[in-house]
Amino acid sequence: MKKLVLSLLLLLLLLPLGVRAQKLRKTNWESGMMEKGKKVGEWEYYAYTRDGRQVVVQRYDHTTQKLTYFRPVDDIMYSVQQGPDKWVRSRVEQPPLFIGGDAALAVFTSKLTYPQNAQDRKIQGKVIVEFTVDTLGRASNHKVLMGIGGGCDEEALRTSKEIPNQWIPARKDGHAVAVVYEMPFTFRLRQE
Repeated sequence: MKKLVLSLLLLLLLLPLGVRAQKLRKTNWESGMMEKGKKVGEWEYYAYTRDGRQVVVQRYDHTTQKLTYFRPVDDIMYSVQQGPDKWVRSRVEQPPLFIGGDAALAVFTSKLTYPQNAQDRKIQGKVIVEFTVDTLGRASNHKVLMGIGGGCDEEALRTSKEIPNQWIPARKDGHAVAVVYEMPFTFRLRQE
């Protein structure tokens, strides 16, 4: 009986260790803890400067779903929603950010396929797609703002719509605001 009680006690003591088993995941672009295949706690996301230094661009707490730090980027004006059907060009204190930064966003934008029609006609250039990132971090109202034709506009639009709703909304005056975000897609022929 005593052995059974001791065995049960030992099992109860060890059980929480297995349940809370977390594993550190670190790559060139991110680091943080994983638990049961999901990101938990605060994660750091990195980018590289022109001189090759690794810098932290975001810290995001996946448990509380809150941004704890972001590296300021260029001072960009956005169309900010100030009421139903009322949009104004304005600066924001925090731009809309994709969770994980540009490296995480590149996973989705790299799925861009160069249309054969555009390649055959030697069409190159930049397509700009705009969409609204709302106060909950969801993207909608995707439109081609500037196109180059040859099927590239449609491909950029398709790719932008497949990006998951993992946006951190822009903030102005301490509140989340809906903004229009412009995303460029570059189509360039390989030099042979």
